[in-house]
Amino acid sequence: MRGDVAIRCQGLGKQYRLGPRQRYRALRDTLPALALAPFRGLRSAIGFGRPTAQGATLWALRDVSFEVSAGEIVGIIGANGAGKSTLLKILSRITEPTEGQAEIHGRVGSLLEVGTGFHPELTGRENVYLNGAILGMRKAEIEAKFDEIVAFAEVERFVDAPVKHYSSGMYVRLAFAVAAHLDPEIMLIDEVLAVGDARFQRKCVGKIGDSVRTGRTVFFVSHNMVAVQNLCTRVIWLDGGRIVDDGDRRVIARYAANTLTSRHQRSWPDVATAPGGDAVRVTRASVRPAAGSGHEITTSTDLLLEFEYWNLGSGAHLNLSLHVYDEQGVLAFNTAPVNEAEWHGRAFPQGRFLSACRVPGDLLNEGVYRIELLVVKDQATVLFRDDGILVFEVRDAGQGRGAWYGRVPGVVRPNLEWRTTCLERSEAPAGAGR
Repeated sequence: MRGDVAIRCQGLGKQYRLGPRQRYRALRDTLPALALAPFRGLRSAIGFGRPTAQGATLWALRDVSFEVSAGEIVGIIGANGAGKSTLLKILSRITEPTEGQAEIHGRVGSLLEVGTGFHPELTGRENVYLNGAILGMRKAEIEAKFDEIVAFAEVERFVDAPVKHYSSGMYVRLAFAVAAHLDPEIMLIDEVLAVGDARFQRKCVGKIGDSVRTGRTVFFVSHNMVAVQNLCTRVIWLDGGRIVDDGDRRVIARYAANTLTSRHQRSWPDVATAPGGDAVRVTRASVRPAAGSGHEITTSTDLLLEFEYWNLGSGAHLNLSLHVYDEQGVLAFNTAPVNEAEWHGRAFPQGRFLSACRVPGDLLNEGVYRIELLVVKDQATVLFRDDGILVFEVRDAGQGRGAWYGRVPGVVRPNLEWRTTCLERSEAPAGAGR
């Protein structure tokens, strides 16, 4: 029933230990050490009696408590590192909490990061049946949904190929189709849809809407505030592993007002600690006027966006993708260096790179904008993502508004060329003025 509790979390916490892992001691390592035991002592030889290096710890979640009623659709928002994905992994039983408890009442379908829940050596067909069995469905139930799943995922030609040969987009499409069509009572969805194209994202959002109308409980992690606004009746805001706010859609506005403070320039001089991973590290990001030394940005200002990064591998085809959102989470535009002359389509060697993008003036409206940066390998694999790497404000230049007072409507405000031509000078035909 709709008033029943589907999810209950009490005092939930998850702690991770930072720093290098201790080396695993196999039998072949211990036996030679035992031979030297008379000289160093048996306890020391087998690794006992020595102090263990203790690294720093990080609480990804701390003291998280809430209840979700059956049939609710709950949006989880927050910056990178807020604990959103960790919460979903605990609810999906992928990782255990360090403290507290989480109760799930109902059959769960999870769509977390790409590849979770799929066996790479199995075909798409076999993975559909495997996931259905994990959800407790009978073979006949899965067979009844199979054609619909494959058609939704648009992988008809590849359904009998091992999924390890799928592109990231194919993986995501099939994973979402399985999670959405195998009739779970509770859906846990992380924002993996950033890998798919815009058309498929709209298709997925529509399917989530269908799930809501059929009474399913949906837990939806997203940086797309418009999707959260349109789909969710309740929003939980996480920050630093704790719940900051929990309420209706007005939480989105409070989150935006709190987080969209100007960040025109950011730098991480130490490559070892710069954001990124084993493949890419971002060391600088900035937005500034393309001409002059000032920092004020108006609606008529040409902008220069710059990103410095280290490519730590070799042979990868890298692309930067920028998503520019307004303060309501509406995507103003997306751009990528598809016309870049020197490096587009070429393999990047190891080294430090600078990618710059010029945004013309008379394009953006006044307001606060947030830039999401993605570094993509081979046009499919996201190596790095920061949903708010830069935030900047555009002020009204006071030009091109004519007699219009107040804020000009719209996310963009292009200064387009207009021309009016008199086609004929004559009196109006009889009766035209009546």
